[in-house]
Amino acid sequence: MPRYAFKIEYDGAPYYGWQKQEQLPTVQGVINAALRKFEPDCPGVQGAGRTDTGVHATGQVGHADLHREMDPARLLEALNYHMRRQRVAITDCALAPDGFHARFSAMERRYTFRLLSRRAPLTFDRGNMWQIKHHLDLAAMQAAARHLIGKHDFTTFRSASCQAKSPVKTLDELEIEQRPYRGGEETRFHLRARSFLHNQVRSFVGTLERVGAGRWTPEQVKVALEARSRAACGPVSPPQGLYLSGVRYEVEVFAPPSPL
Repeated sequence: MPRYAFKIEYDGAPYYGWQKQEQLPTVQGVINAALRKFEPDCPGVQGAGRTDTGVHATGQVGHADLHREMDPARLLEALNYHMRRQRVAITDCALAPDGFHARFSAMERRYTFRLLSRRAPLTFDRGNMWQIKHHLDLAAMQAAARHLIGKHDFTTFRSASCQAKSPVKTLDELEIEQRPYRGGEETRFHLRARSFLHNQVRSFVGTLERVGAGRWTPEQVKVALEARSRAACGPVSPPQGLYLSGVRYEVEVFAPPSPL
């Protein structure tokens, strides 16, 4: 059976996360339904990572096994046609390399979180950013973030329902930048690691927002990390600002994008 790899983007607002659920709309369920329009016994798509209710993706990767070989460009068009009423799109499709698995072959996952400081309500990006009304101190948040880089026991920053075997993970990058946004200021958090714990990114962002707002000092983040207790975590940020922005593999899966 030929295996196809997909690059996937979606607006997570209408869906109950990535993973299929009975009688609830999910991203995996939407893609599976489209695949089975032309392959009724297709086992379905497997993703590089699960995203929660309301979380978005610009660079999710998945794979599916089909019984017949199809031109990747035709397969992309067919899937997008059948999903045309959904807020999910396949942006690239390729025959997968030998031994490829969207989840288990992943070397790195990248997330971006978008936060807006502005008093006026959101219009164009409503549901796609976390909005607050106060300014955030970028330097203070950057100082706090440095305590989180590297290999640590991240018990403080994972959900109580997290199913990972170990809370020890290595965070390779946590960069924070600010830019103007239509009468306000957008703060973007960029994170990179091989894998993440459940709610780890949102726990980081919610805690760092407290630092930026002046409610916590950067050193308190270090204390919270070393406490290895969920009770020491700051508030968890809402899901609408979070994006799975990329997945890296040892072997390049997709061809470099051609200029439009």
